Amino acid sequence: MSCALSISAPNGEYVENVVLLDETGSACGTAAKAVVHHAQTPLHLAFSAYLFNEAGQFLLTKRADSKLTWPGVWTNTCCGHPLPGEPVTDSVRRRLRDELGIDTAELVLVLPRFRYQARMDNGVLENEVCPVYVAYSDAAPAPDPAEVAETRWVDWDEFCAAVRAGQQSISPWCAMQLDELSTLGPKPLTWTPADTADLPPAAVRPELSTGHDRQFPSNRQYRPHDIHTVIHRTEILCVAGRVRLGT
Repeated sequence: MSCALSISAPNGEYVENVVLLDETGSACGTAAKAVVHHAQTPLHLAFSAYLFNEAGQFLLTKRADSKLTWPGVWTNTCCGHPLPGEPVTDSVRRRLRDELGIDTAELVLVLPRFRYQARMDNGVLENEVCPVYVAYSDAAPAPDPAEVAETRWVDWDEFCAAVRAGQQSISPWCAMQLDELSTLGPKPLTWTPADTADLPPAAVRPELSTGHDRQFPSNRQYRPHDIHTVIHRTEILCVAGRVRLGT
């Protein structure tokens, strides 16, 4: 499949674009990643990935201080935005390679319909349909300091317990994803793959499309919800290393 990785600016410079979505989860346009996040960020396609090694440890990462959104915050292994025309799994592998130097990983879709909103203290809004994948690899991370400030292999149960106890601050999307991941069972190495048919249409058919006759497919996850109406909204407050979430 051909992939429109970028659109050049008038001066010929590379421009990385994200896929904008309508309320059905279908693509309705593109926007430059560098300017898409602001106080009224449009709904767009993203992903989150959680990397586990053979021992079942989870790779926790700290976002670089230079990040425009949630700098210096601990979060899931990596996040990113599929490029126009790029399959989501290719995007996950691209970001694992670019951010962490991990070239090979087995990917499993676990939360195809996750969607959320989160606003920073400065007013910048995240507004994403963000399918969640788990990745399995024993490769040693080699983080790009422009993307990742620190990495830490942690026991999954201990990590979840620390978050619940307010002893580990994390990004708002990671906190909300943990609530849904906990329904899949206590052992990430045995989580059941989700149905790829439950991905948003823009991810099922990554070629840019603006058709309005297709509806978002029914969800067959353990905890069904409707992407049209359920949007997680979060305010994050870190005080002395603690995180508080409000909805």
